[in-house]
Amino acid sequence: MSLARITHVGGPTTLIEVDGWRLLTDPTFDPPGRRYGFGWGSSSVKLAGPAIGVDELPVIDAVLLTHDQHADNLDDAGRALLSRVGTVVTTVAGAARLGGETVGLAPWAVHTLSRPGRPPLTITATPCRHGPPLSRGITGDVIGFAVEWPGQEHGALWISGDSVLYGGLRQVSRLSIGTVLLHLGAVRFGVTGPLRYTMTGREGVELCSLLRARTVIPVHYEGWSHFSQGRSGATEAFARAGLQPEWLELGVPGAVSI
Repeated sequence: MSLARITHVGGPTTLIEVDGWRLLTDPTFDPPGRRYGFGWGSSSVKLAGPAIGVDELPVIDAVLLTHDQHADNLDDAGRALLSRVGTVVTTVAGAARLGGETVGLAPWAVHTLSRPGRPPLTITATPCRHGPPLSRGITGDVIGFAVEWPGQEHGALWISGDSVLYGGLRQVSRLSIGTVLLHLGAVRFGVTGPLRYTMTGREGVELCSLLRARTVIPVHYEGWSHFSQGRSGATEAFARAGLQPEWLELGVPGAVSI
């Protein structure tokens, strides 16, 4: 059995510590209060800061960046951090924008992280669609990450990424998933009315029921004005399905059997 320590920093940002590795997802460390533009007239205000400051982080081996083009997944402080981490893995388009040693993965491509004295981590990029049909040209590319290493008993650790529920996301069920970091929040913008850009709790329930994951950890459902469904709405959806996600207290490490 493998035991990971996961800390929800805030928004999509989590610190994952396992077998000597330290991974950080979607680094967002700016203070609250600022409005950020998301293109095509859409914008959002950051309402809450990180539970852990960027200067309080341990040395980070790799950043798993689902996408670089939206500030709620990579803000200014997070972007500055990238030059100080071992490896950055993101979309192909994001790697071209970020440059340097950034690793760009298309959906279902695989990259392996290796360090002396540690087990190798196999990272498989998984599909995402950050909005309704035909929205990819506006919202840009996004990926999720399935992370595997020797000794896992319950299946891969999967970071879903910002996505609506659609056929590509359902294809992740072909992998053995034990733990999900599930991006929720039902993102909406006034300029696009009822259109949603991430999953609701009900859609999260449908996806997790398909995956049969042992542990579901919701993230990226709070802290920004563009979320239309917070923790209470997602909790109700999971309760109706008889499922109990694990809500991590912000800034407090949680031990997860993987």
